[in-house]
Amino acid sequence: MAIVTREALPEDYAEAGRVTAEAYREFVPRDDDGDWERYLARLADVGERATRTTILVAVEEGRIIGCVTLELESRVRDGDGEAPLEPGEAHIRMLGVDPAARARGAGGRLMAECEARARAAGKTHITLHTTRKMVAAQRMYERLGYVRGADRVFPDGFVLLGYRKELSGSIT
Repeated sequence: MAIVTREALPEDYAEAGRVTAEAYREFVPRDDDGDWERYLARLADVGERATRTTILVAVEEGRIIGCVTLELESRVRDGDGEAPLEPGEAHIRMLGVDPAARARGAGGRLMAECEARARAAGKTHITLHTTRKMVAAQRMYERLGYVRGADRVFPDGFVLLGYRKELSGSIT
């Protein structure tokens, strides 16, 4: 079963969004006051962010099993407290793999495609954030050569762990 990555088409947006939200559902705290449920809805709205970013999907046997958002020129949301992209920066967001399809390489393939597209766009480095609970994701990022970078700390104390990778001229 070969997994291929490609840019999402408009007809993929609903399924890509569903897969992404489902991938994050396990991290919703039992005592969620609605913040995480609102975030899941945001994750599912692929069409909204596709106007400003690159949406990539992993497909296996015709079925979308993973999705990632790649910011090459602008952020998913301007005005949400995030700094604009630095010169030379690409940023990965919202990587999600269907829980039933994990550990088959879809996440790594999506990451490799993000890196290839960032290089092709002339980017010199790529960044991302993840949460402390997303231990498997942290292991994958570190295995792929990402190193800890600047964290993003929200006013309520929630921390997103920062990662960064310098991009060489060759595709690894």
